Amino acid sequence: MRADRLVATLLLMQARGRVTAGELARELEVSVATARRDLEALSTAGVPVYPVRGRGGGWALVGGARTDLSGLSSAEAQALFLLAGPAATTPELRSALRKLVRALPGTFRADAEAAASATVVDPVGWGERGRTRPELVDVLQGAVVRRRKVLLDYRDRAGELSRRLVAPWGLVDKDEVWYLLAGTDEGRRTFRVERMVNVEVTGLPADRPAGFELARAWAGVVELVEDRRSPLSATVLLDTGLVPVLRAQFGRHCEPLGDVGAGRSRVRVAAPNAASIAEQLAGWGDRVEVVEPETVRVELGRIGRELFARYGG
Repeated sequence: MRADRLVATLLLMQARGRVTAGELARELEVSVATARRDLEALSTAGVPVYPVRGRGGGWALVGGARTDLSGLSSAEAQALFLLAGPAATTPELRSALRKLVRALPGTFRADAEAAASATVVDPVGWGERGRTRPELVDVLQGAVVRRRKVLLDYRDRAGELSRRLVAPWGLVDKDEVWYLLAGTDEGRRTFRVERMVNVEVTGLPADRPAGFELARAWAGVVELVEDRRSPLSATVLLDTGLVPVLRAQFGRHCEPLGDVGAGRSRVRVAAPNAASIAEQLAGWGDRVEVVEPETVRVELGRIGRELFARYGG
């Protein structure tokens, strides 16, 4: 995970003062090219890391061989935590980030903590990918960290343009498609960043609700959207040993209902419509039996007839 490496890279440089890309590659068990890209990413993000040319060169921290985290400026600390925070999905990395926060000067510790929790990465897409990272993401991240309300010129799904004053609570990168979770007069809302025509950060304070956690809030959004996207369910029978394979195919839309004997299990799967369920089950052949609804059985029969007409002869 890249965030683990970025934090480990910074800690190694703290301990040694100067390292080469080759030394980092050996320590972190990655390629030299990967180690070099990580160093360049830290430098580009504003962390005080710079290359030293010539014999005995490498990469060093500004301030000398034994620089500690108190040497980071507020902006540099925010840059580091914006890089590392979104991928802090393991207990070890979260513990490392907490230790880094405690090592920072108290005057900007709160901003670093806010930066670490400003973004969540959700790698599972909804069948589409973003073309490029929207330029407005950086502006919105700054507003989230500084807790300032923003004025959005936003075009909704129907193409209608409106201006809204919102309190930005966090950003989500869902398979390269970016979303903003924000507070409005009507409650919490989710905005797609690529539909934002313009963003203006105001001086108005934007408070988060007590106990708000971005990852948990986003999980609720995903559950609601997925339920809307998959309103139809079907009950199927298959060999118990194949249940994990079916779950891998349908994801959260596969619910085991228990064994029925003779090495068989009952499972409920869901999708937007009968045709979609049938299309996903057709490749299983007779290893899966659809119990109900009849609409899915009819769709499977149609697919079977079409395949037989083309290939049966």
